[in-house]
Amino acid sequence: MSTEQSELLQAAEALAAALVARNWRLATAESCTGGWIAKVCTDVPGSSAWFDSGVVAYSYDAKVTQLGVIRADLEEHGAVSEQIAAQMALGARSRSGVELTLSATGIAGPGGGMPGKPVGLVCFGWSLRGGVLQTDHQVFEGDREQVRRQTVIHAMRGALDALEG
Repeated sequence: MSTEQSELLQAAEALAAALVARNWRLATAESCTGGWIAKVCTDVPGSSAWFDSGVVAYSYDAKVTQLGVIRADLEEHGAVSEQIAAQMALGARSRSGVELTLSATGIAGPGGGMPGKPVGLVCFGWSLRGGVLQTDHQVFEGDREQVRRQTVIHAMRGALDALEG
């Protein structure tokens, strides 16, 4: 197993252990990662005990219909914003009924960057039972795959941090 694969698996296993300890389940709402977070989660043996579902909502329409994102907010802030990441996480939680959701929406590249929103910008959301909502953004370096890989790891580590308070 490569170092990169090991790092992904370690992040997923740490998140899995924290969820199992609480008897909680996770759902994901992904855009730029195209389901990679859900894939890494389900690579962990026994993931059915803690992983519920994943939504890949790439287009504006998918974000609106599948996650309940407000179209006017998409038009005002763009898909790559903490406001939209928050709505994606909240939408995934309200639709799945799980205790924890995470979301990621970003510009993986190589194109798509614009003033104020460079290639590598990714916005995250984490929604926990009890009304806790956290958001974050990062600008990752590297090619498309490297940005996406860093996104997966940051999303899972952020979920673990949110769980651990």
